[in-house]
This record gives sequence, C-alpha cells and structure tokens, in this order.
Amino acid sequence: MMSGWFETVAEAQRRAGKRLPKSVYSALLAGSEKGTSYDDNTRAFAELGFAPHVAGLSAKRDQSTTVLGEQIALPVIISPTGVQAVHPDGEVAVARAAAARGTAMGLSSFASKPLREVVAANPQTFFQMYWMGSKDAMLQRIEHAYTFGAKALIVTLDWSFSHGRDWGSPKIPERLDLKAMARFAPEAVTRPRWLLDFLKSGRLPDLTAPNLADPGGDAPTFFGAYGEWMQTPPPSWDDVRWLREQWDGPFLLKGICRVDDALRAVDAGVSAISVSNHGGNNLDSTPAPIRALPAVADAVGDQVEVLLDSGIRRGSDVVKALALGAKAVMIGRAYLWGLAAGGQTGVENVLDILRGGIDSALLGLGRSSVHELSRDDLVIPPGFTRTLGAV
Repeated sequence: MMSGWFETVAEAQRRAGKRLPKSVYSALLAGSEKGTSYDDNTRAFAELGFAPHVAGLSAKRDQSTTVLGEQIALPVIISPTGVQAVHPDGEVAVARAAAARGTAMGLSSFASKPLREVVAANPQTFFQMYWMGSKDAMLQRIEHAYTFGAKALIVTLDWSFSHGRDWGSPKIPERLDLKAMARFAPEAVTRPRWLLDFLKSGRLPDLTAPNLADPGGDAPTFFGAYGEWMQTPPPSWDDVRWLREQWDGPFLLKGICRVDDALRAVDAGVSAISVSNHGGNNLDSTPAPIRALPAVADAVGDQVEVLLDSGIRRGSDVVKALALGAKAVMIGRAYLWGLAAGGQTGVENVLDILRGGIDSALLGLGRSSVHELSRDDLVIPPGFTRTLGAV
C-alpha cells in the first residue's frame, strides 16, 4: 500500500480540506448561488440503481475506448480546470498522472502551466479555450495549440458569470504581491504542509495564465484574463461554426444540456459534445447533466461522440453515464482533490479508484466491456430524466 493512499474520492476531498488554505479549498468546492445544481450533480447519480447478475459473469473486463481520436485505457479523461494552485506542479503533475494511467489530459487556457510542458508530460493533451477576445486573439490561441501539439480542441460555453454564493465566494487575490501575501498569511500558516510544498519548490502559487499571453508578451493575471472573457459578447452558432472551421482536428463543444443545442452543435460540425453544467458552477438550478444525458444521446449519439461532465465521484458513476449513452466522462473536482491530497500520486490514486469501481460494476452487471453497457443495466426511477429543448 502506497504512502498516503486513500480509498475513495470522498477521502481525497477530506484530505484536501485539511491541507489547503480555506480560500484555495473554497475555490475548488464553489458551486454558484444556493448550490442547487452542485448538489443535484451528485444526488442524481445516487438515484440510479443497478440490475446485477450473479452467474455467467465475465472473468475479463475491458475498459479501453477511443475519445477524440485518442485510444485511452479507461473511459475517464481529465476535464480542464483553471489555475491549479493546490500543488506546485499543478497541471504538469495531473498530466503525468493521466499518462501513467493511460488517459488524456484536458488543459484549460486559464491553466498555470504552459501547454508545451503539459504536452511533454502527456502527449494525449486536449487544449481548452473560451470564446473570449477578438477573433485574431482566438486564432493566435488555436495556432498556439497546433504549435505545441494539442491533439484536440475543447471549447467551453457553459458559463453565465453567476455571482454570489450563499456560503461566500473564495477570496483569491489577483496577484501574490506583498500586500496580498500579508492578507493571505493567516490562512497559509494554518496549512503548513501546503505552504511548505511551495517553499520547497522555490516559487509561490502562480496566478497567471501563460497560455493566454500575446506572442512575446507577459502572461495576464487570471482575473485580467477573466475580465476579458466577461467583456466579450457571447458567440452565435455561426461563431461556433467559424471557430470549428479554424481547427483541423477533433473538436469538442462543452456545456450542452439541451437537445436543440446538441443538434445545432452537430450542424456546426463538432466532433463531440460534453453534457455539462460546469460542475454546478454555472446557472444555478440547471439539472444534473446525468438527467439530461439520455435525451441528448438519443438525439445525436449516432452522429458525434457524447461525453458527460459534472458529478463523477465513483467508478459506478462512470458506468451509469456510459449506460445512459456517454462514450466517456470528464472529471474535475475529483482529480483536483487528489492533486491537493498527494500531488501526482494523489491523481493516480483517484484514477485507480475510478478504474476499480468501473471494473466492479462491469463484473456485477455481467459485462466484458464498457461498450456493452445499456439502460437495461440500470434501475431508472420514474421522473429521473430531464428532456430540455425537445424538438
């Protein structure tokens, strides 16, 4: 048993809460407003049951699949999340962990590590971007992704700039200058192991976004880039089509919850969609994506790859998503808690937990492959699903 090993994602979360300063931990936890969507994301999975067999089970179970043109060892990929100040190695540690477990890494354009370092750690890296800034700026970012070897582009649209959280928004400074350090110090000294990790690395948490720097320019601060994003008028479907045309490779549109939006995404030429509500950090009271998944998968699953993002905490959650029509899932908070709890090893631990849970569920359901899963494997209570934007 490895040092620091934990057996569930819930334990990784508990350890992250003990290790991280309050503001940093709150930034990982944050759902929007009351947290209705955040709560529903995990509650919905618990409402689904399994219909297991007891004999004739498969002695071998295969979890491998292909997503966005990449062969992966299990149907779980790393969802892009911004500025991973929970550990000095940040996204590079996550990329190494994903590579060690045979899966792909989604890198946020708001990440704290440059794309070239992440691709070096895991060649199966997908670069994520938002509709922000001018079209020329977006073309520069696409060129950046090409130049440094991103295998696919992820475009995230599920964000509505929701303000206010009933439990309080995290107090994160724009930059760690002397004034910010003095204000943040009381929190940091109560979490000495987190602070010691950064002191050993010889650097403070990086609150800049190097992948959003202009050619030859300095990296903007996270909040400086965030401000540009907020001030950019939202895209039309013609804009989505234009963006897709600029990228000659697999293209995933993240944030779909409605059937009509899924059909428009197909018309815009995307390769894949992710059914997501941004982990509950979007428009609060949006249903859990697992509730919206069946209708979306029925509408477009034979035309594009359908993924699910939001609420995954167990391997059984992954199996439920696949049985309802997803090709794979994307995880966010789960691996960030693992990163906080144990760096690269902690992320590997989380992926191992999910892999083990998937295998156990496949065994109980009598399936030899993730590709055999179907709705017959589940107990779906009346009224569980939500069909949004039916056409």
